[in-house]
Amino acid sequence: MSLINYSSREINCKVVYYGCGLCGKTTNIKFIYGKVAPEAKGKLISLATELDRTLFFDFMPLDLGSIKGFKTRFHLYTVPGQVFYNASRKLILKGVDGVVFVADSQVERLEANVESLANLQENLAEHGFNIETMPFIIQYNKRDLPNIASVEELRAQLNKWNVPEYEAVASQGYGVFDTLKSVAKMVLKNLG
Repeated sequence: MSLINYSSREINCKVVYYGCGLCGKTTNIKFIYGKVAPEAKGKLISLATELDRTLFFDFMPLDLGSIKGFKTRFHLYTVPGQVFYNASRKLILKGVDGVVFVADSQVERLEANVESLANLQENLAEHGFNIETMPFIIQYNKRDLPNIASVEELRAQLNKWNVPEYEAVASQGYGVFDTLKSVAKMVLKNLG
């Protein structure tokens, strides 16, 4: 749920990047952070282990201009990919306005994607959210790797809701901003 601060005339929206371990959630956030103008972003906070897996979240306010005189700020989070951090995943989803599900396109990661998506649905439901009615995007990441599933295969397993989907190579920035712009538009439309 977006936070509206009337005294500072700000609308704060929360977008969470969700997916299995090492699918590219953090890579998306870091790429966006590296490309956004310094005056349009806050501090990037990353808590990771020595294996470079996100333990808690990456946080980045992204200023997207104003709506009806209110400054709009997006806060981008990632969840830890490992299932044993499910309590953190749930906590990060609290008050979410939009979700980007980052799927690892590698054939051997398909089952992990399906499990992570089911976990997302369960955790959203615990907060009273329905994946079918909230701003939700799927990104098929790592499209540059050799052993990838076709988009049709991924869609059949992961996109039964027919939500917007984007192919991506987050490490190179391909598809990263298309994904962000799409979920941001959906969140803003939902606010209206």
